[in-house]
Amino acid sequence: MLEMYEGHPTIPESAAVAAFVNEVFASLPRVDQRRWAQAYLHGLLTVPGRKTLRGLAQAVTPRTASAHGLQQFINGSPWDWAPVRQALARVITEHGRPRAWSIATITIRKRGHHSVGVHRRFDPRAGRVVNCQLAIGLFAVTPHGSLPVDWRLLLDGTWSTDTVRRGRARVPDTETARTLAEHVRELVTGAPAVPDGNQAPWVLDLTETPDAALVVDALTEHGQDFLCEVGPAQRMHLAALGRRPVSAATAMTHRRGQPALASAVPPDGRRPGRFLLHTGPACLAGGPHRVPLSHRLVMQPASPFHRDGRYWLTNMATRIHEVPALAESVTATDCAIADLIDDFGVQDFEGRSYPGWHHHMTMAAAAYVFSRLHHTAPRTCRHGHHPTPRGALLELTS
Repeated sequence: MLEMYEGHPTIPESAAVAAFVNEVFASLPRVDQRRWAQAYLHGLLTVPGRKTLRGLAQAVTPRTASAHGLQQFINGSPWDWAPVRQALARVITEHGRPRAWSIATITIRKRGHHSVGVHRRFDPRAGRVVNCQLAIGLFAVTPHGSLPVDWRLLLDGTWSTDTVRRGRARVPDTETARTLAEHVRELVTGAPAVPDGNQAPWVLDLTETPDAALVVDALTEHGQDFLCEVGPAQRMHLAALGRRPVSAATAMTHRRGQPALASAVPPDGRRPGRFLLHTGPACLAGGPHRVPLSHRLVMQPASPFHRDGRYWLTNMATRIHEVPALAESVTATDCAIADLIDDFGVQDFEGRSYPGWHHHMTMAAAAYVFSRLHHTAPRTCRHGHHPTPRGALLELTS
């Protein structure tokens, strides 16, 4: 049986790790499963560099049986990752209620075409088409940082019809090809990790999401507050212009909707970040025929990190003073992704199966959350950004 691992891992004693595993992995029915979860977590937390199964196993014991046990735990054992992720979300909220929810993608480059979800797509960061998997992560933005709580794997159309490849990768029959916008829409409207009655706003980077209007429509329909970043070329409708769409960049300079100047004023005396607020209702082209009266377009002017400036659509017209601090949620998530790639092995999974991929990503998320909740010293963002303090004010002048 796949559940019968050889031997038991020898894990250095850590009361904090043991308590964390017992709480987050309580849904795993077998004691040996939870011990292997603790072993895998220990390896992710301690092994430097690339997180191969062999390297993770050697962090536990040099015996060959450990590598086999970890392999079985990740690729062979049929444990359900959904309740583990829900438990992880509960642990996060117990340490501090999320002030925002965010979604981001990770491009995982691959060779060949056998790994689950691998396909060819244009990577805007690389500026070319690459062979890759596309991971879609849900993050809770908390005082401890932006913490991953759920994952989706994009399957393109080639994975819908190739039954042989689906069988080899053990893709469930219920898992079908969906666009990036459809995955994001599903997460914002029904992710199990997000508690019922959620009041925290959604802060999303939609600059690389085709059909971004579908996501905004879903947020609007479900009564969720949001701040969505779009590209300067994103087509917009302004109430002042009727049905004629213009780009976001053009919308901010249109004389009939004169913007007001908004400044984030940090209490520590740093140079304030400037924001421009369009005073008229706006929405994304491709969305509802009527422009929602509560939707506003906000711009953050050009900076060394964003030469063309940044553009945001929000429905928080009555809470516009919160925009500068919320905008930094995207930066916090970018920093989390950099850490997950460099230190927690989200790009290092060597297996090819759908369950194995989800098991590995669940373990990487758990290791990252543990590291942030149990280290009090703040970590410097590797992107070099300086987040706007949470207590920032927003001054509006016409």
